[in-house]
Amino acid sequence: MKRAMPFSEQVDISSDESSSDADDDGGGGKQSNNNVTIDQPAKELISEGSVIRRAEMYQEYMKHVPIPTHRGSVIPFTSWTGLAKSIKQLYGQPLHYLTNIRLKQWDQLRIGADDEDRPLDTVIHPCKAEASIWLIEEVHRLTSSHHHLAKLWLADPRHHAFIDPIFPKL
Repeated sequence: MKRAMPFSEQVDISSDESSSDADDDGGGGKQSNNNVTIDQPAKELISEGSVIRRAEMYQEYMKHVPIPTHRGSVIPFTSWTGLAKSIKQLYGQPLHYLTNIRLKQWDQLRIGADDEDRPLDTVIHPCKAEASIWLIEEVHRLTSSHHHLAKLWLADPRHHAFIDPIFPKL
């Protein structure tokens, strides 16, 4: 009885059944691009064109989502991503992928700061913080290139974690 091969080893799946290890003379002959390995990253399997198309559709959609003009609530918050979550719930609309990334970076900037443990709404007034988010949101919705988005998405296999699933009626 043969032992199962460990998952860490690559397995080539080829559409050409006639090839074997004996055929490979190590002389640098070119292999067909039809081979797919199980360990091959998903981003290599996704065509760049389809990602560009999805980024274009996403950016077009986000251009049509209106920025709220009436903001009468003061939202308490301890982090930028916490404020973003509250904003999404309060206004029922998504924030742009790039805005979500930026807010995560702003939270990371606080790590190691003297006031890291202090709630952010005691450092920055909640109205100013919310206005800042809507300002960068407007810039991202109206001016971002879908090609830039696609490039970022292709480089990050977990980019879906920063795309909000909230879809308001336009």
